[in-house]
Amino acid sequence: MTVALRRLLLVHAHPDDETLTTGGTIAHYAADGAQVTVLTCTLGEEGEVIGRRWAGLVAEQSNQLGGFRVGELSGALEALGIVGGPRFLGGAGRWRDSGMAGTPAAEHPRSFVQAGAAAVQALVEVIRELRPHVVVTYDPAGSYGHPDHIQVHRVTTEAVDSAADAAVFPDAGPPWNVAKMYWTVAERSALAAAIAAMETLPEGWRLPVEGELPGVDDAEVSAVVDVRGVRAAKLAGLRAHATQVSVSPSGTEFALSNKVVQPILLDEHYVLVRGARGELGPDGREHDLFAGIAG
Repeated sequence: MTVALRRLLLVHAHPDDETLTTGGTIAHYAADGAQVTVLTCTLGEEGEVIGRRWAGLVAEQSNQLGGFRVGELSGALEALGIVGGPRFLGGAGRWRDSGMAGTPAAEHPRSFVQAGAAAVQALVEVIRELRPHVVVTYDPAGSYGHPDHIQVHRVTTEAVDSAADAAVFPDAGPPWNVAKMYWTVAERSALAAAIAAMETLPEGWRLPVEGELPGVDDAEVSAVVDVRGVRAAKLAGLRAHATQVSVSPSGTEFALSNKVVQPILLDEHYVLVRGARGELGPDGREHDLFAGIAG
């Protein structure tokens, strides 16, 4: 027997991360009737902007990018099938984009890298409120090493453990035991195959050099979600983040402000780090993040 209403919580660092790494998964489960919540930890104030139209919004100029990206996130979530708009850890603007390591943004008193126990408590409150069966976040390296991604990994890992312990944050609501937790990753061979298949790139874009895109060994991947059925939604979500993401005319690649081309994968990959594996496919992997969760 499976649960009547499947509940999925995805914890991300900045607007656009949700679509770049898990957009198809969000759309897939939303379309399938699951309760899907995307929790974003910062407004992405330190992001770089593609093109000139909104270039004056960046932190070094008008410092209005974070508010603008709330609108982009709203559009992306709507495209992916999420109703009700964005939800931010601690409320919108509670913690600020920390930027890259060693930058002044990391020293800002509201930077997410300095959030500490307050962020853990805020996430425990969300987990105990929503009671998700599955939580998705980043691996210990934060996918590509961004300090906020690493902090999201730390905060989420601690919060999932703490949410199940009634003695920890006793005022944050009744305890809840998350059945399964996954890290969102990219399978290295899938990345390589997609890059090798690329032909004509938009002007100014370049192929990644070896090791430039983060990926994990195939043997580490324990779950795969086929998102071909929601490809249009994933593309619409990516296009909604226009200050951050450029999508190729073919809809098979994208690039960030660095103009390094990345494939838009139609299989999204995960590593199971909490809970028991459910039913496996012929490839020895789960194909449903809720597999094995009993009602």
